[in-house]
Amino acid sequence: MAAGKSRIGRLLAKRLEMPFVDTDSRIEELYRRSVAEIFDQLGEAEFRRAEREVISQLLSEDAQVIAVGGGAFIDDETRDALNRQAVTVWLDAPFELVLARLVRSGSRPLAANKSKPEVRALWDERRTYYAQARLRIETGKTDPERVVDYVIAQLP
Repeated sequence: MAAGKSRIGRLLAKRLEMPFVDTDSRIEELYRRSVAEIFDQLGEAEFRRAEREVISQLLSEDAQVIAVGGGAFIDDETRDALNRQAVTVWLDAPFELVLARLVRSGSRPLAANKSKPEVRALWDERRTYYAQARLRIETGKTDPERVVDYVIAQLP
């Protein structure tokens, strides 16, 4: 959440001359409502089901850069599919940077109205799953273009 997946993903897709897809945006298009509204009205379980379906469909298509939501990698089935069929990249941003970005964004249902310790607990919990990605890149205040350079250098 708020690690820069969409920004880095768009830059990477442009450099690789591939399409870019943000799964949260795709789900919003399918449901014709925001992620926050889906969580609110249909619940997290329905959102995660839709997320699994969208990611599965995307993985069956031609090569592309896919930015998955911060919670997608927590799901065993989704994580396994991504790791089997794609080069997964964990953009490891420091907690304070993530928190600052979350404060500026009101569209993150799992972080909305949460205290700093609650957001920190979520961040800590998710790191265990993110560590299962094929590549880990510490982003911090690194220029996004340099992050893209590093990702490209690590691709098989």
